[in-house]
Amino acid sequence: MAAAPAATFTIGSTGTLGQRGSSSPQLSSFGLKFNTQNPLKSFCGLKAMSSVRCESELSFLGSKSGSALRASFSSKAQKENNRSFNYKLQPQASYKVAVLGAAGGIGQPLALLIKMSPLVSDLHLYDIANVKGVAADISHCNTPSQVRDFTGASELANCLNGVDVVVIPAGVPRKPGMTRDDLFNINAGIVRDLVSAVADNCPGAFIQIISNPVNSTVPIAAEVLKQKGVYDPKKLFGVTTLDVVRANTFVAQRKNLKLIDVDVPVVGGHAGITILPLLSKTRPSASFTDEEVEELTVRIQNAGTEVVEAKAGAGSATLSMAYAAARFVESSLRALDGDGDVYECSFVQSDLTDLPFFASRVKLGRKGIEALIPSDLQGLTDYEQKALEALKPELKASIEKGIAFAQKQTVAA
Repeated sequence: MAAAPAATFTIGSTGTLGQRGSSSPQLSSFGLKFNTQNPLKSFCGLKAMSSVRCESELSFLGSKSGSALRASFSSKAQKENNRSFNYKLQPQASYKVAVLGAAGGIGQPLALLIKMSPLVSDLHLYDIANVKGVAADISHCNTPSQVRDFTGASELANCLNGVDVVVIPAGVPRKPGMTRDDLFNINAGIVRDLVSAVADNCPGAFIQIISNPVNSTVPIAAEVLKQKGVYDPKKLFGVTTLDVVRANTFVAQRKNLKLIDVDVPVVGGHAGITILPLLSKTRPSASFTDEEVEELTVRIQNAGTEVVEAKAGAGSATLSMAYAAARFVESSLRALDGDGDVYECSFVQSDLTDLPFFASRVKLGRKGIEALIPSDLQGLTDYEQKALEALKPELKASIEKGIAFAQKQTVAA
């Protein structure tokens, strides 16, 4: 991708900018091209200079990401130059990320993508078995983060100590014929135990739940954190980014749009009819027939089943889920690092509807959620308004199921 003599390191960056969030199927996000004149020792032998070229055409973010990132770096460089004429811009790897369930089908590719981030200093990989080899493999990648492996409950506390972002893909995957609700009894207990450990060892971390059913596991996590006295609703997220990634992809294909520019907000929940793509809010503006709206909505809602059936028992949507989760992780890291223009859809505690949890676009900041974005729910089409009302009973039942599970466990204890 880079022409000599520049060295190139391509990473996945994530998040939305200017209240827009485009997705792209490429694993690469933007190319950081460094002039080879100045050594950047902390960056595994790569070279750097005080300017960064951002190739937004390959971005998770969309066409606005490059200019925003350049402006961010330019601002930092200007401030430093006011202090010293010898300023050298260097990506600062300063955040610790833990992946719980790192040896699984989602965990492995997710760990690899997180390893590519220049913002990560330490990558902790945890699982109940088989994680040592995953960590050894990923540790050979010449990117800044130091990789450590942790196996079993006895090492979980050490894995979580001092971590800034915890991502939880742990649990069993869907199989043909299984609904997300079928996963509940197994995955609910896994999430409960892992979040309990997070509460004890890094209560201030961003907690990102991938384990399905997200509509129930996020409320379980909230209850566990409340019981531990450390619940911060601004730092608990259900990762629904895959729904946005799919919506953007399917809409771009159907309408023959440039994918990097497409942004479709997806609200509600993260299963079946609770997934509601707001096609009327698509950017750039696009018109859809009633038939197209129905077909696209159903496909986005059933996309997970589409993958499960295509894999014929060999797994679920692991790779696209890892891609989407990596986008959300990188968005979180950018927000922690001071980027003031980061937006993502996520399943969070919310007052936008009469439900206690709801997926919508949120603005991310250093302390977590800075704001919910209500504008997406205003001016809905009749189809979207009816779908919103139709999803509420199922989503409400899933939320209540998660809360009841967590509270029952407390009584039993």
